[in-house]
Amino acid sequence: MTDLLSLLPPGSDVDGGVLRISGCRVDDLAREFGTPAIVVAEPALRARAREYREEAAKRWPRARVVFASKSFPATAVQRVMVEEGLGLDVAGGGELRSAVKAGIDPALLVLHGNAKSTDEIEYAVQAGAGLVVVDNADDVDRLEAAVPLGSTQGVLVRVVPGIESSTHPHVATGQIGSKFGLTPPAAKALIERIERSPRLSMQGVHAHVGSQILDPSELAAAVEPLAAMGQFPVYDLGGGLGARYTYDEHPPAVADYLDALLGAARAHLPAEAEIIIEPGRSMVNAAAATLYTVTTVKRDARNFVAVDGGMGDNLEVALFGQRYEAALAARMDEEPAEDAVIVGRHCESGDVLIDGIRLPAAKVGDLLVVPATGAYTHTMANNYNGYRRPPVVFANEGQARAVVRRETWEDLFARDV
Repeated sequence: MTDLLSLLPPGSDVDGGVLRISGCRVDDLAREFGTPAIVVAEPALRARAREYREEAAKRWPRARVVFASKSFPATAVQRVMVEEGLGLDVAGGGELRSAVKAGIDPALLVLHGNAKSTDEIEYAVQAGAGLVVVDNADDVDRLEAAVPLGSTQGVLVRVVPGIESSTHPHVATGQIGSKFGLTPPAAKALIERIERSPRLSMQGVHAHVGSQILDPSELAAAVEPLAAMGQFPVYDLGGGLGARYTYDEHPPAVADYLDALLGAARAHLPAEAEIIIEPGRSMVNAAAATLYTVTTVKRDARNFVAVDGGMGDNLEVALFGQRYEAALAARMDEEPAEDAVIVGRHCESGDVLIDGIRLPAAKVGDLLVVPATGAYTHTMANNYNGYRRPPVVFANEGQARAVVRRETWEDLFARDV
C-alpha cells in the first residue's frame, strides 16, 4: 500500500482501508459521480504548476512556462494553469477555444500543429494569440492571408533538432523524418521569407524531442541545434519530460530537469532571450487517478478482472504499451492474494489496462483505482462501442465537484441528422 500511495496524487491517504484523494473517500466519489471517473487532486495540480513556474524563474530570468494543453485539455485544468500564472500551448481549434474560455491572456497563447487549417489560423489571429509556431510554408501562406494589413503576428519556426530519443517511436518527434517541423536548411529558408514579410514578426525557433523522456540530457540536446539557427528574442525548448507510472520508474525532479535544460541554454543561447518550456505529461499525470468498478471476474485460463472502462478512457496502453499499477480502492489494507489481468469492457483483445498484477481476490462491485492517469486519458477518450466518456472530478480537501460531466445517452446522438 505504501508503494501505491507514492504513485497516487500527492495528499492521498487511506481511511479504514478506503483510499482518500485530497480528503475525499473514493467510495463516496463513486456513489456521487459514478465510475469510471477521472479524479484530480486540485491542490496537487496547483502545486505542480507553481513548482514549474518558480523553479524556472530561479534559473532563467525570462523563463516562460506554457502548459501543453493536449495532455489534459479540460477547460478547468487550463483555468488552473492560468490562475497559477502559466501560459497555454494549444494544438488545434478546440484547445484554442477552451483556452480562451479558461481566461488566458491571449499574449500567452502558443499555437502548434503540423496541419493547421485556415479557420484555426484565422481564429488564432482574431483572438490575439501571442505566438504561432510555423511548421511549414503553408502555415506562412495562411498567416499572411489572415493578418490584417498594418498588423503583425509573432511566429516561431519549428526546427527538427535531429535528436534520436529513447522514448517509444509513437511519441518521438525530434528525429530527422518526423512529421513535425523542418530540417535546419529548410527552416533557414523559411525564416528568411518570414523576415521579409510585412505581416509576420519572426520571434524565434522551437524544437520538441518527444514525450515521456526520462533522461533530461536528451531534451537538453535540442538546445545547441536551435542556437545554430541564429540569435532571436525567443527560444521555445518544448516539453517532453516523462512522468512516473510504475514503481520501477523514477523520472528526474523538475529542478534536475531544469538544471539540465537551462544549463544548456546558458551555454548556447543569448542571456537576454526569453526561454519557453512546455511541460504537459509531467505537469498533470501524477495529480489524477481513474476510479473503476469491477464488473466481471473470470478465473479460467487466466484470471481476468474486467472493469467498466478501458480503452475508451485510456488509450495509452493500446497506443504504446504504457504500464500502470492498480489497487482495490476500498480494500487498501488487504494483502495481495492472486495474479490478475485487468481488462476493459471494449470488444478488442487489445483492451487490456494491466497485463499482470498482484491484487487481493477481486469480486464484482469492488472499486479499482489506477494511479497516474492525468495525462492523455481525458484528451483521447472515445465513444467506441457507444461508450460514454467519463467525468473529470476535482477533489480538494474533502470537497469534490465535477468539472466535466459524464456524457449522456443523448450526447451520443446529438450529431445525428
